[in-house]
Amino acid sequence: MNIQTITLQQTPSQQLDLSLNEQACTLKVGQRSGNVYVDLYVNNSPIVTGALARDRTGLTRHDYLPFKGELLFVDTHGTDDPQYTGFGDRWQLLYLYE
Repeated sequence: MNIQTITLQQTPSQQLDLSLNEQACTLKVGQRSGNVYVDLYVNNSPIVTGALARDRTGLTRHDYLPFKGELLFVDTHGTDDPQYTGFGDRWQLLYLYE
């Protein structure tokens, strides 16, 4: 299992274009109503939209999705769900892949 940390800014809304295991990805991460939500696109096609981010819970946990690997947030100070004010410090966004 390989692990890659995805660097997020401490802002309530952001978009990242990156390559994950040779997949051209766009991540949209935003917080509204106290919760963080994630949209993932691969080659401009939506894979998951409006996925609610929870601590240590996969965002792409269905095998039928055309995405290799798993994205998840990890609380490094406990087990709370992510908040943008702690991105990159308390909450890490990880990409796990074979």
